[in-house]
Amino acid sequence: MRWKRVTAFALLIAAAAGAWWMSRPKYAPVPAEIACIVGIYRLDDGRLVDLAPLTNATALRWRLIDGRSGRLIRDADGRWQQRAGWGDAADATPIEPGSCASPGLRFEGQHGQRLTFVEQDTRFTGIGESLAGKLVLPPGDGPVPVAVLVHGSEAWSAIRHGYFQRLLPAHGIGVFVYDKRGTGASSGRYSQDFDLLAGDAAAALKEARRLAGARAGRVGFAGASQGGWIAPLAARHSDPAFIAVSYGLADSPLAEDRDQVVLDLTRKGHGADALAKAREVTDATGAIMASHFRDGYARLAELKARYGHEPWWQDMHGEFTGDLVRWPAFALRWFGPFYDEGTSWTYDPMPALQTLQPPLLWILAGADREAPPEETRRRLLSVAGRGNVTLVEFPDTDHGIIEFVQQPDGSRTGTRIAEGYLPLLIDWIRDGRLGPGPYGHARILAPGVPAPPAPDDAAVTKQVL
Repeated sequence: MRWKRVTAFALLIAAAAGAWWMSRPKYAPVPAEIACIVGIYRLDDGRLVDLAPLTNATALRWRLIDGRSGRLIRDADGRWQQRAGWGDAADATPIEPGSCASPGLRFEGQHGQRLTFVEQDTRFTGIGESLAGKLVLPPGDGPVPVAVLVHGSEAWSAIRHGYFQRLLPAHGIGVFVYDKRGTGASSGRYSQDFDLLAGDAAAALKEARRLAGARAGRVGFAGASQGGWIAPLAARHSDPAFIAVSYGLADSPLAEDRDQVVLDLTRKGHGADALAKAREVTDATGAIMASHFRDGYARLAELKARYGHEPWWQDMHGEFTGDLVRWPAFALRWFGPFYDEGTSWTYDPMPALQTLQPPLLWILAGADREAPPEETRRRLLSVAGRGNVTLVEFPDTDHGIIEFVQQPDGSRTGTRIAEGYLPLLIDWIRDGRLGPGPYGHARILAPGVPAPPAPDDAAVTKQVL
């Protein structure tokens, strides 16, 4: 999911490949004029609006719990330009962020007051690295559920940019957020080795319990995308009270590429014969990736000679297959290892899921192009009979549970988070069960068995601070 792609081989060939890791982009600290207005605001009418800093610009993203969202981009003159959803179209939503001197918010004619929480920074030891973390709790003295936020594949600081560290505490849920290895204030090299990342997550759970002390009720994992692989694996090294996964896969990382290629070719109108041949290709490219660019080139060359002239060949993209088939073996051998982040390509998540004991919520994006949900849906339904799996799907949403409009060329522009997604996630983490809903257009595929509240957080109510 959003792996480092190999499309920049041409640039690497022209430059010094060995300098790639040294010159790898580092996300700069959030500018002071942005950082001072980041927060979640309660409007006069009780609604909550979150302002989160983006990673690649002097910009903010605003979100409402109903799923509406947009961007605010600050130009050179200090004026805010508005963009709708995840696209570039102008947005007319009445919103006026405050300033460092006056950190308030005006939104749709309402005044917003920034909420404050109980926060504590920490450092803890993962698998051989020193990791930066932060505990965020709602105000008060009583016990609350605590969600340890497990990252996706992003390479930026979760402490700086993650918005769940405000959204969940605003609804009575504590949060432990940490910068994964090689990002933000944590040490080490960025990695997609699932065993390392799961060990780090288990250490984060332990640290969250230690810091929360008497305020720790049920403490569990909440992860998205790649976090769907990491959190259940981390449960083998820890004792989470719950696990919540959004738009993750219950299949291997290699299967993600394979299923994306199937979607690519199907959208272009290619039939069963092309799909069968493409499966041979994805098996070959998968072997190269799984060997970390050491082996598998002869088989790929054989398939390229056999099928490279056929019309469907140029329509393969996927997570990495489209890149690998377009470059000669010598380029892949020489420069591929510089993009190798130790990804656990052959990891099979089913053993962890089949033995998982704590309650599991899994939320699928029904039209997900990045993590196609069909096989994940089938696999999760196969283990749902134990009663600890709540499986929910939001139809017609892409990765992130984001609604979209599809352009004539097949590309998509995200418009908003699906209505009901955030309230559903909040209710399940806080209460151990889904509420009466409705949660937008969510389809409950497996209801799960409500988890009994722990004695020390049984009194937690559906509060909005």
